[in-house]
Amino acid sequence: MKFAPCIVIPIYNHKDAIGASVAHLAVHRLPIFVVDDGSDDATQQVLAALAQHYAGQLTLLRLPVNGGKGAAVMAGLRAAREAGYTHALQIDADGQHDATDVPRFIDAARAEPRAVILGRPVYDESVPKARLYGRYLTHVWVWIETLSLTIRDSMCGFRLYPLALACELIDSVPLPTRMDFDIEILVRLHWRRAAFRSIPTRVTYAADGVSHFDVLWDNVRISRSHTRLVFGMLWRLPMLLAHKLMPRRAAPLDAPHEAQQRDEPDDEAWWRIAERGSHLGMALLALSCKLFGRRFTGLWLHPVVAYFLLTGRAAREASGTYFRHLGAAAPQDETPRPGWLSAYRHMLAFAQSGFDKLAAWSGRFDDSDVTFEDRSAFEALLASGKGALVIGAHLGNLEMTRALAAHGAHAKVTAVVYTEHARRFNSVLASANSEFSRHLLEVRDFGPETAMLMQQRIDAGELLVIVGDRVPAHEAGRTTDARFLGASAPFAQGPYVLAHALGCPVYLFFCLKEHDGYRLYFEPFAERIELPRRERAQHLATWAQRYAARLEHYCRKAPYQWFNFFDFWASPKRGANGRT
Repeated sequence: MKFAPCIVIPIYNHKDAIGASVAHLAVHRLPIFVVDDGSDDATQQVLAALAQHYAGQLTLLRLPVNGGKGAAVMAGLRAAREAGYTHALQIDADGQHDATDVPRFIDAARAEPRAVILGRPVYDESVPKARLYGRYLTHVWVWIETLSLTIRDSMCGFRLYPLALACELIDSVPLPTRMDFDIEILVRLHWRRAAFRSIPTRVTYAADGVSHFDVLWDNVRISRSHTRLVFGMLWRLPMLLAHKLMPRRAAPLDAPHEAQQRDEPDDEAWWRIAERGSHLGMALLALSCKLFGRRFTGLWLHPVVAYFLLTGRAAREASGTYFRHLGAAAPQDETPRPGWLSAYRHMLAFAQSGFDKLAAWSGRFDDSDVTFEDRSAFEALLASGKGALVIGAHLGNLEMTRALAAHGAHAKVTAVVYTEHARRFNSVLASANSEFSRHLLEVRDFGPETAMLMQQRIDAGELLVIVGDRVPAHEAGRTTDARFLGASAPFAQGPYVLAHALGCPVYLFFCLKEHDGYRLYFEPFAERIELPRRERAQHLATWAQRYAARLEHYCRKAPYQWFNFFDFWASPKRGANGRT
């Protein structure tokens, strides 16, 4: 639908100010809906004259009795929607707001059509101090009710609504009709995952201005509204926490409604799939873990995962694809069957793994929580003093070894990661332990520059941990096909090219969560990887197949702990649906 904005002005007995307000707004050549909320005869006469003067631009609506500002605004929004407009700029009739800012609101809405654009007042000396300070109490309550600081000012009467979102809300939920309307509609839109943007705008209070704010009863209504919203927040708390773990994305105006409501990616390569999580949401879990412990905080993972299960169709389908391959390769009774239950358990295992990473870096894991299946290879490597390349996977919890190494100083372990994809989560881990960033090496691919960067760490006896089951974003074409879970899948060449360049021993590492904690599997893979120029492709295929076979072995051992929620068997060149 084409972007089509208009202006909605609720009015009640502002006969002296409305003429100038309309004149200042009319210059922007936007359609104007003036909603008369049961005004007196004098105001009705002024409005009738304005409707005649601005015929073709101004539409006058009249409510038979005074219903309150909220009632007038809702009537105006509905009328604008029925007339075919997509956005409505609400502005008060008393002339307090700076009409020259209208283009800024319109431009912001055009750039982000599904966002609510809010005015953030910039007051001069005319503002009554009691009202100025009183507003901040409401702001604090709104921040509590939304678990967010996104809504900077919830009382400003200068704002722009996407009409599809606003009318869907007001048609489905009883909203207050007085001064508390401005507050409650924003909180409820936030609960529905609307995006918000704020624009600073000048607000002036005229010395002879007429205010319809009833100090006693409107404050009572606002307090009652906040009480209702706080209880609504508590009831929605699991979902709100899930929302905090998910970014709010504003879809294009003409996107299908179903796609706009979802927060899920298309079938794309893994590095284009946005990290589903906000820094604040993850930090809240970290704080809860610190204050209330792992057991209590872990309970919140269940409703959060349930929300992701319902809204994350792409991840849900990828989980099903994985279990279908797993079942075809190993048709055993204990192999999970594709479906909602297996997808839930799969996503829950992923959430618990991330939670355990946070707990480990916070110092809430110790050596007794993690045991080796066989320590001999690991201890022999440490005794030699040599550096080594350790290839892991997104299976189980690769993070545990780095955290334990940092806490116990058992080994110098550095993870080589693609942090472009998980910056928010990594920043939370870094805040939990200052050692985190020192044990992290970000790379974009596995080219010659990367090898030079890592050589000095190998020479210093460090263990470089990389993963072999993902292709860096900048290496989409450098893959080798190998049989994995009964079908051909693309595996990155980078780990074997890097091992060849470093000339160091190579080991495989997997860390699986079992009943008694985490169990580490550390096994030799190659004393040295050689890639002769003439037989390079064949050697790469051999090493990739050896790795795929071991990965398959451990996937069967812990089927819910392989965390690649994309179509792993699709070519990185074509995408999941064979697109180029």
